[in-house]
Amino acid sequence: MKLWDKGKSVNEKIISFTSGIDSQLDMEIAGCDLIASMAHVFMICESGLIYENDKKQLISTLLEIYSSVQNGDFIIEEGMEDVHSQVEKILTEKLGEAGKKVHTARSRNDQVLVDLKLFYRLQILEIVQGTKELVEKFLEQSEANKDVLIPGYTHFQAAMPSSFGLWFGAYAESLTEDLMLFRGCFDYVNQNPLGSAAGYGSSFPVKRETTTEILEFDHMHVNSVNAQMSRGKTEKFLLAGLGNIASTISRMAMDLVLYMSQNFNFVSLNEELTTGSSIMPHKKNPDVLELIRAKCNRIQSLEFEVFSITNNLPSGYHRDYQLLKEISFPALHELKDCISMMLYVSENLIFNKEAINNEIYKYISSVELINEKVKQGIPFREAYVEVAADIDKGRYRQDLKPDYTHTGSIGNLSNQLIQDKLEKVLLSYNIKKYTTFEKRFINHFKESLS
Repeated sequence: MKLWDKGKSVNEKIISFTSGIDSQLDMEIAGCDLIASMAHVFMICESGLIYENDKKQLISTLLEIYSSVQNGDFIIEEGMEDVHSQVEKILTEKLGEAGKKVHTARSRNDQVLVDLKLFYRLQILEIVQGTKELVEKFLEQSEANKDVLIPGYTHFQAAMPSSFGLWFGAYAESLTEDLMLFRGCFDYVNQNPLGSAAGYGSSFPVKRETTTEILEFDHMHVNSVNAQMSRGKTEKFLLAGLGNIASTISRMAMDLVLYMSQNFNFVSLNEELTTGSSIMPHKKNPDVLELIRAKCNRIQSLEFEVFSITNNLPSGYHRDYQLLKEISFPALHELKDCISMMLYVSENLIFNKEAINNEIYKYISSVELINEKVKQGIPFREAYVEVAADIDKGRYRQDLKPDYTHTGSIGNLSNQLIQDKLEKVLLSYNIKKYTTFEKRFINHFKESLS
């Protein structure tokens, strides 16, 4: 069944090619499609386009189908182009003429759009919550390991004293700031396109404000052409947000791959978290971190893949957009997996507290000696030259007693400020409202039938 079927046959090769893997991917948005359809039915009844009895029959049956999705019994039959076709087929078979009215004042274009908006909204919040857990674990590890010193690097040269407290705190704050940027993506996603039809509105007197309110969108895409142009732009913003988080996680994975090597020996993992070599029995490979790095790097590239598909498209709907689900859906799952795995790794790191005592790090306290001279009244530039001369002539003596008191330093991590920043960001998402939306929505429509 195709929603656009006019009773004329179309070559099966064309059908297969243009349908792609939509029927597989659409299983993920089936629940969202049913929720959006219930809101749409309510709106067209309120607008006087269907009778009250039709509304009750349609919503009752849509609730039944929704239950089958939740129970894992819903399928998209062979020959069905997508979830939208499958749902309409079930409605028509069960309700006859009333089932055929569900598509009144709606195009598959705005139907797909609203389904994706609802789906992405929830997916974003799941990633936000996963990232929150990761940030909090990093802050916990930061406090627990604030006295474990490691060298800090510039130009990949040992430069100044750092600590695992400072290192974990850096990634905690970086991810928090990624969530700040991701909030803009959430705001863009959280807009209602329903009622824009195929991109040029409808001659029916629909009340788009009704579905905006029922579906708890913050705003609507007001202009119907702009609503359609949000397809592609939504995915580009979404993947940019995912890419920011992935970039931070990838960098941390890279740090840990280096830190686990014998050259650094700052951290290790139990053997059960590493893999071995087929010919070298001593190897304990950090495959998990390498794959996190690779997967996160791939996620960062996907924004540009969407850009390459959509960049030269004029306004209006184009079938090119169908490919975007194949890019964005796997990316969402892959980032959630990487977040979960990085959380697991960070819980199981073993820290080498003696690594800092290696002779190769003896110069990282040179700045401390300069600062001591400055405190004694020697101008900084003269102190710098004196310490440099001591290093050149072999007179330098290590004095690894870093004394840092300013905010955000190894002696004053100020992790509570990062925690405060995280909580402020999380509050702006209104997570509880949107993660409980679906349950409240279904209960409301069930009660409306009683």
